[in-house]
Amino acid sequence: VQLQAYGGGLVQAGDSLRLSCAAPGRTFNDHDAGWFRQAPGKEREFVTSISWRAALTSYADSVRGRFTISRNNAKNRVYLQMNDLKPEDTAVYYCAARPRFAENWNAWGQGTQVTVSS
Repeated sequence: VQLQAYGGGLVQAGDSLRLSCAAPGRTFNDHDAGWFRQAPGKEREFVTSISWRAALTSYADSVRGRFTISRNNAKNRVYLQMNDLKPEDTAVYYCAARPRFAENWNAWGQGTQVTVSS
């Protein structure tokens, strides 16, 4: 599965942003989906995930209550709504997918930059 992430940008602290992830030419409604991020000089970290039927979600402590993951399988899209953004949310955000019931994330998007100014 090839993924494309988009929707990043430059915002101020407290603003909101919505990222989208698509798999052009292929459905991935039989895959779990997730978002990861990598800040400069840091390792890539897990942000959130959603199961293939959207029954289960998981969030990193740092974003719980501010970020919401969702998906629209009819439109073949996964979204990340980010509210109350903070400068420490600045990173390249990647969407990822894995086959349902699998452990490893084996499909990645190219990343989209999110920059939050104070």
